[in-house]
Amino acid sequence: MDTPKVFESEYRFCLILWENEPIKSSKLVELCKEQLGWKPTTTYTVIKRLSERGVLKNENTIVTSLVSKEDVQATELNEMVEKTFEGSLPAFIAAFTKHQKISDEDINALQQMIDNYRKGE
Repeated sequence: MDTPKVFESEYRFCLILWENEPIKSSKLVELCKEQLGWKPTTTYTVIKRLSERGVLKNENTIVTSLVSKEDVQATELNEMVEKTFEGSLPAFIAAFTKHQKISDEDINALQQMIDNYRKGE
């Protein structure tokens, strides 16, 4: 199954959901008011919209996600690399490292990921 598109404001909503799920919709409304400044109608609209797109489910006023944070992040990153760097991971890494300092710890972690990928892990 393809991960549904989650837009920026929806992503901020999902961060709250992922941290607190399963959660009553009324409690989610409170948290969105506190953390995002949303009115209750906005939160209920987002719940309905994301439910229709298969991002979450709302059964008996209990809201739970149907997609993980990692899946949403991976989908967004893949879309950005495809659109901005014509699908080239090396071009993305080159652009990123040109403007960001990468610590030795991060370099070692990346190398470990590459080694594991080559081993089929």
